[in-house]
Amino acid sequence: MFKTLTTRWQQKHRTTGYPDGPGPELPGRFRGRLSIQPGLCPPGCALCQAACPTGALLKPAQGQALLDLGKCLFCPDCMQACPEQAITFSRDHRLAVRRREDLLLRGGQELALAQALDRKMLRLFKRSLRLRQVSAGGCAACEADVNVLNTIGWDLSRFGIQFVASPRHADGLLITGPVTENMQAALLNAYQALPEPKIVIAVGACAISGGPYAGQAEQMNGAASCVPVDLFIPGCPPHPLTTLDGLLRLLDRIGDAGKARQ
Repeated sequence: MFKTLTTRWQQKHRTTGYPDGPGPELPGRFRGRLSIQPGLCPPGCALCQAACPTGALLKPAQGQALLDLGKCLFCPDCMQACPEQAITFSRDHRLAVRRREDLLLRGGQELALAQALDRKMLRLFKRSLRLRQVSAGGCAACEADVNVLNTIGWDLSRFGIQFVASPRHADGLLITGPVTENMQAALLNAYQALPEPKIVIAVGACAISGGPYAGQAEQMNGAASCVPVDLFIPGCPPHPLTTLDGLLRLLDRIGDAGKARQ
């Protein structure tokens, strides 16, 4: 016990200072928001569309390519297929939006980042938000990266956000996975058990669009097919910083200092 306490003392403060201080250093392999440069995109070329495993890219014969970040797995297939290097991944971790249609981008269109809840909801949830996490058929990648937020490096509870065991004790649901047939009834029961008012957060490509399982009869193509969703956080899986940023934007907790660094 003494050795453990001594080691912990030597480690000193380890919690990220985000959003009031710099966020953790992102790994070199990190892929942020996808960017398409229309000026480099050759007309008539659809190699990126053919390479995309989930149909997230639509390249019409005429006009700018349409990117659906809600379907994107953030794999490099489209980037590698483009002969003109018109597709790149940025280092921008900010991806969360309030409306599903905001994830549909044309060419170099900017992403409409998530706005805060309305004044009444903020009065209730800004300083204390309890969430029930529902894994609705996920592969455990999104679930694992959400759980990271509870570790000492992130300390999600310092923002008043905590996960609880029962939806009856929760203010909302955080859903991962495409919502399989076997989980549909369980998800609906959890949603109905939430007291009013309540919020729903869809985390990951599966929870937003079905991800790589989209179109399969055994799943529902995401949470919005069953319950109303208030926040969409794309990724496969989203980096913990992406999820934290989305939660803080929903609660109007991103300060001016954080905005300046972004």
